[in-house]
Amino acid sequence: MTRIFQFNGILVSLIVCLYVSLTNIKATETSEADSMNWEKAREWWAFQPPEKSKLPKVLDHTWPSQRIDYFILTKLEANQLIKSPQASKRILARRLFLDLTGLPPTPKEMRAFLSDETSDAYDRLVEKLIQKKAFGERLSSMWLNNVRYAEDQAHQVGGNKSFFYPNAFRYREWVINAFNSDVPYNNFIRKQLAADLLQNTENKDLPALGFIGLGHKYYDRNRLAVKAEEWAEQVDTLTRSLLGLTVACAQCHDHKYDPLTQKDYYALAGVFASTDLVDRMADGSEIKKDSEAAKKRIGTIHMVRDIKPKDLNVFLRGNTENKGEIVPRRFLQVLSKNKPKKFTQGSGRLELAESIVNPENPLTARVIVNRTWSMFFGRGLVATPSNFGQLGTLPSHPALLDDLAVSFMENGWSMKQLIREIVLSSTYKQKSLESDINKSIDPTNTYLWRMNRRRLSIEQWRDSILAAGNSLDRTGGKSLELNDKNNNRRTVYSRISRKKLNDMLMQFDYPDANVHSSIRSSTTTALQKLFVLNNRFMIEHAKRLANRILGENNNAKAEHVQEIYEILYNRKPDNNELEIALNFLGLPSESRLTRWEQYSHALLAANEMSFID
Repeated sequence: MTRIFQFNGILVSLIVCLYVSLTNIKATETSEADSMNWEKAREWWAFQPPEKSKLPKVLDHTWPSQRIDYFILTKLEANQLIKSPQASKRILARRLFLDLTGLPPTPKEMRAFLSDETSDAYDRLVEKLIQKKAFGERLSSMWLNNVRYAEDQAHQVGGNKSFFYPNAFRYREWVINAFNSDVPYNNFIRKQLAADLLQNTENKDLPALGFIGLGHKYYDRNRLAVKAEEWAEQVDTLTRSLLGLTVACAQCHDHKYDPLTQKDYYALAGVFASTDLVDRMADGSEIKKDSEAAKKRIGTIHMVRDIKPKDLNVFLRGNTENKGEIVPRRFLQVLSKNKPKKFTQGSGRLELAESIVNPENPLTARVIVNRTWSMFFGRGLVATPSNFGQLGTLPSHPALLDDLAVSFMENGWSMKQLIREIVLSSTYKQKSLESDINKSIDPTNTYLWRMNRRRLSIEQWRDSILAAGNSLDRTGGKSLELNDKNNNRRTVYSRISRKKLNDMLMQFDYPDANVHSSIRSSTTTALQKLFVLNNRFMIEHAKRLANRILGENNNAKAEHVQEIYEILYNRKPDNNELEIALNFLGLPSESRLTRWEQYSHALLAANEMSFID
């Protein structure tokens, strides 16, 4: 009996301890934000307002051509690094074309530039390329990965087509047109979050709502736990892509490293909880039930609409059945001067957009400037572009990042002007040659003593192959399957699936469309080489390239070899390359391909076809 009483006593003690523990957890989770020293938290570099600096003093005053160069050069001189000489006109032209349009120059375009000896030839080429339609297509590749663009879900339930977005391409078209029209980046964000709530909204801007509308839409959406997962995905995409913060890590508890609380998370999640994902007509009108559009989703766009606004409870430990206090919809506290104001206009989407693009927000301009920089140098000034928090890397050139961010806002949030500054800089124009002395001091080229040699993205590489065989279709519109043998459109117009990503895209490092992609991987695998050597796509376009050069004539001459080098590599072959080519082409064919087709295939498969110097 005594043992029973002892056991009961222990059990009661355990229950009391558990109750006290849970009470303490709840108290901690609901009060920690109130006790946080926000002034101290805002001392982190990313939460400080960016400032435009005076130009640093440098020893070599002849080298800088843009403000960028002064910030780069002062680091080089301080670390006793020798800057690389300027790349040749040929290399610069090829670099510019691929970086700004995603396509190499044609032999005619290259010859025109090389023969132009005027002092502003390079500047005029920059301007010409920035005004091409291909410019928007190139930038859209970066942006679409940023917002996890896809045209379906990662699942399908029977014959239910509601998880497919047949007109997702309208969002992609809007993004391309926005970049080409140089829509100010602050308006670019406003429209993607709240185009339907802006005054004087044009119907053409409604597809911008695909930023939210084309995200995840889970099965069995009437359950609170399922909706909570949708909100988490939306918060994660929004905050990592636009703010460089991992706010979704605060879903279950206050962020372990950054001053982001559970209340912050649920304040943003409430915005999405007050928003529904729907199919609407291109003019924004609702689809009539049982109409042809409703049945076949003709001309519809998956976007969003406001529903009855609601503030969410904090889900303690992320458990939807364990609700804490209600949190009003608002912006992040660490990015607000004082206590953030409650969102009161419908869902709060427009107020959220205005908070993000507020010039006093220290992150938005920095984040997009850094993403853009990484497009041209292979790595951002902050090497973790979607994490400016304490687990991210510190900026290699903090003063330069801030200077660019402030200039970006001063110049009307113009993406084109930002890119002009980058590609007109002496930093960008450097050769990519290695230096043993520099490498011993800065092995990773953090301080940019040379241009980084970069691998082409799958979009650039495939499009270059299509262009080489005169097969490239420049039209856009509705997406086509990439493995369709008749699909010769630019790769950006290919259908992107969350359920099953195309094999070619997957093999060549196209990111998983289920999540926001901060950095695109660059791998070298045996499967890639097998694809290059054996895939029908490569063989077919080797034949087209051979036919472009020779036609029906199989007698290869030196001028033919020179022509194919100019098409593929924008240069002439050296004497050794020419000799090897003619010796090879003079031998009888040992396969179903002609000797010239084999040679074309080999050049398409070469490393020089896959890299930018």
